[in-house]
This record gives sequence, C-alpha cells and structure tokens, in this order.
Amino acid sequence: MDGQNANTKIVNIVISTSLEHKIPLERLIMDLPNTEYNPEQFPGLIMKIREPKASFLIFSSGKVVCTGTKSLEEVDLALEKLIEYMAKVDVTITVKPQVRVENVVASSDIDMKLDLNEIAIKLTNVEYEPEQFPGLVFKINDETSATFLIFGNGKIVCTGTKSDKDVHIAIRNLMTVFKKYDVKSYK
Repeated sequence: MDGQNANTKIVNIVISTSLEHKIPLERLIMDLPNTEYNPEQFPGLIMKIREPKASFLIFSSGKVVCTGTKSLEEVDLALEKLIEYMAKVDVTITVKPQVRVENVVASSDIDMKLDLNEIAIKLTNVEYEPEQFPGLVFKINDETSATFLIFGNGKIVCTGTKSDKDVHIAIRNLMTVFKKYDVKSYK
C-alpha cells in the first residue's frame, strides 16, 4: 500500500474565514431557520444547512468556522449559501471569503489486520487503552502532523492534515513506519 488508496475518503473539512462584516447574531436567530444561539454558553451562533451539508459557527465579528463539508467545492457552495442567508436579513457581504483550511479528516482501509498491542509496544507517540476505546491513537512525526486512529481491522482515520495531498502523504508515511518497525498483517 503506497498511501494512494482508492478507499481513502475525505469525511470532513474544517475551514475558517471572515465575512469582513459585523454580524447581528440576535437578528439571525430570529429570522433564519436551523440556528442556535445561547451567548451565556458560547459566543457564536450555530447554523446548519442541508445542501451541501454543513454547519457554521458564526461570530458577531464576522469570523466563521465551517465544518461538515467533504470537499473544497462543497465549502464554496456552503459559503455562497451562507452569504445568501445573510442577504435575507439585510447583511450584505461584499467580499469573497478567503478560506483557510484548519483540518482535513479522512477515513481509509489499509487492507491489513493489525495487532494493536504489538503496535503500541513497537511505536512511540502512541496512546492505546483498549478498555476505554477500541482504537489506537498514533501521532506521526512528519511534515503533515497527522494523527491517526488505527483499528485492528485495518480501518484508519487520519486527522490534523490541511489537504487531500497531505492525507495521502501521511498514509504513505504511516505505511513506511509500519514497514520500518516490522508491523505485519495477521490473518
């Protein structure tokens, strides 16, 4: 396996941006559907849209965090929809928001049955407490700064990367670490 696994899927992209406009959160909660705002608990408004499926944290400063999308194209569509919703409450956004990717989460199957106890012993930067969680957490020390959830059936979740390319590099590097420490598949 070289890290370019066809089974690898982006399952979530988290971005941050700014609408460069003050946002009247109280008005949004009154006039827009699928919104939650409880300033005593959290200073941002939560808004969900269905198509593309996305959730926003919107702050009165105009800062926005978007999560739930699976591609940068979906990010752009979600932001367009958010700007349309803003227009409905007379908040005119005149900028094209500059997107900063904060995190890409991907899932994959590395086609190996793994002995997680063996991996926990052989590798460093590992957390494994099977009585609390069935997966092993492994932080890879490479340019991607990825963290993996690794399961005995060969399924993995890769998080902490900033792009699809980084996901594939991180998985390839994970396989290199497995080879270096002689982590083998078992039947």
